[in-house]
Amino acid sequence: MRKAKIKRIERIEHYLVRIIQQPGADQGHPWAVRTLLSLLKGISQVFKGVVLARLFLYNVGIFRRYPLGCQVISVGNITAGGTGKTPVVEIFARELQKSGRKVAILSRGYRKKELPWYQRLFSETIEPPRVVSDGNRLLLDSEMGGDEPYMLASNLPGVVVLVDKNRVKSGRYAVKRFGCDTLILDDGFQYQKLRHRLEIVLVDKTNPFGNAHLLPRGVLREPIRNLKRADFIFITKSDGHSEALRQQIRALNNRAEIIECCHQPRFLQNVYTAERVPLEWLKGRTVTSLSGIAVPQSFENSLRLMGARVIHCERYADHHRYHAQEIIDAVNRAADLHADALMTTEKDAVRFPRLETTPVPVYYVRVDIELLSGTENFHDAVEHICFRKSAQGKAASSGQAAAHATASNEENHS
Repeated sequence: MRKAKIKRIERIEHYLVRIIQQPGADQGHPWAVRTLLSLLKGISQVFKGVVLARLFLYNVGIFRRYPLGCQVISVGNITAGGTGKTPVVEIFARELQKSGRKVAILSRGYRKKELPWYQRLFSETIEPPRVVSDGNRLLLDSEMGGDEPYMLASNLPGVVVLVDKNRVKSGRYAVKRFGCDTLILDDGFQYQKLRHRLEIVLVDKTNPFGNAHLLPRGVLREPIRNLKRADFIFITKSDGHSEALRQQIRALNNRAEIIECCHQPRFLQNVYTAERVPLEWLKGRTVTSLSGIAVPQSFENSLRLMGARVIHCERYADHHRYHAQEIIDAVNRAADLHADALMTTEKDAVRFPRLETTPVPVYYVRVDIELLSGTENFHDAVEHICFRKSAQGKAASSGQAAAHATASNEENHS
């Protein structure tokens, strides 16, 4: 009964997401749907007012932003989900670590398993952040730590990954407990309580701003004009030809640097055996797909672009928590359709329950970020973005010291 109820809720969610993202007027729908969309539009206006009021209170100092005395880099979006943020956070953390930084990723842990409400209500102590990874070991699974934090922790040995709604608390914990000097605030554009040194915002080229409405009528978390807060803007899922979008962004923010990148598949990995297979294996193969992500069409189309023939697509809501029977049904369906494999995403794979055997192999696509314009490679990008201000500050200090020394020498000679 519970599984059937979850299925019904997810079908409703899929339908609502589909209709609210449609551009233009709310015409062509039944009366009840038009009424619902009008109601959502009114709520969006209220939401917009709350967002702008909150930002104003932070800007005038009524709400306090807390500094932590170390470098804080925010990587976030102006829209809800689907921009490909996790691979960008991963590569930033890896490159910063290579540069000698002690890095911690601070995440909210969206849809992680919470303690029962009565335990939280009657707890007399402040619960510390959940440590998904202490930099040496994985300490929590995806259910307790959240999908993205677990995936980041799995791929980033040496990087601390903490989960807590209060990122000020988890940031202090990272600095004090683990000696971290660089904090990456995952999904931090709207999190104003922690003072950011750098604001990096991702914009999905395939659907930059949805239908231009705020939640819940659209996918915007705040008005588009708030892109003016960004220091760097990454156009993700780009094909390298984004002049119109660049001009639109430049009209909103004429100081931020714009970098274009794409999500580049690297290899296939078996979910259960960890065997790696080259992408060429997909060419001409018949496959089925299973995903529970914000934009499943993007994943399914990528399989087709790699030469696979996708004969069945199973979609669940974003962050769906899979049961063993759902995976068994999916692999059996693939076998019944004589598919060569069941394909999924890395983000979904961390939520798969363990199975001893499967009638067809189950692979996820490992994806990395590849830069298309704005800089030569990600190492240069990280050096430029994260260290340019300190380098400029040192250069300025050196210049001032040299000028002071020259002036002193001239005074002595005179």
